[in-house]
Amino acid sequence: MSGRTTAVPIAVSKLTDPAVRAFVASVNAQDREGFRAALAPGATMSDDGSERDIDEWTEREIFSSNGHMDVETQAADGLRLVVSYRNDTWGEMRTAWRFTVEDGKVRRFETGQA
Repeated sequence: MSGRTTAVPIAVSKLTDPAVRAFVASVNAQDREGFRAALAPGATMSDDGSERDIDEWTEREIFSSNGHMDVETQAADGLRLVVSYRNDTWGEMRTAWRFTVEDGKVRRFETGQA
């Protein structure tokens, strides 16, 4: 038996911010249309501090590689998450996600290793 404990993920339905909840739900459902609908027009993102093209990055890191988010913790009224993120390319890793939400849509998200 390993010494590692596995936290029970927070159910997507329990995420505080509706825009973040829609973002995570669409990632986990592999729902490209729902994902785009969760984003504000002109939304931006960064990965490990580097600006990325949101369409190219999400296609590669989420949709083409079966990305999935198991939320471990949420803070800042649901705008900051620590996630066990996995995809077919990189396997599983602990990541931090920070969201900027305006008018009920994700205007920006930043992700990186936690």
